[in-house]
Amino acid sequence: MSFLGNIIWFIFGGFLSGFSWIVSGIIWCITIIGIPYGLQCFKFASLSFAPFGKEVNYSGGVVSFIVNVIWFIFFGLPMAIENAIFGIIWCLTIIGIPFGLQFFKIAKLALAPFGAEIYKTN
Repeated sequence: MSFLGNIIWFIFGGFLSGFSWIVSGIIWCITIIGIPYGLQCFKFASLSFAPFGKEVNYSGGVVSFIVNVIWFIFFGLPMAIENAIFGIIWCLTIIGIPFGLQFFKIAKLALAPFGAEIYKTN
């Protein structure tokens, strides 16, 4: 079921979400200081392209918090808003609720990606 969900997801919004993570990663990788941010973006692009069957575990310490604050200022809020809007649109229909919940999962991740780990549930 995850495979079918991921195919439908990719066609109806997952591509845009993942593409925005990739664009952010390329922008961050332009400078040496931004490379850790860019690599994090590429890591989470895979989640945005196919989120069904994957979960996010949040952990981290002081360093993750500081880096997440910098992330939030430059890219986190716009990306979270983008994914939240897609989630709201999908949740307007009963059939779209599972897809909307995936967008909300990615919106939460967009606010603070450092210290978060992606793992498969299936």
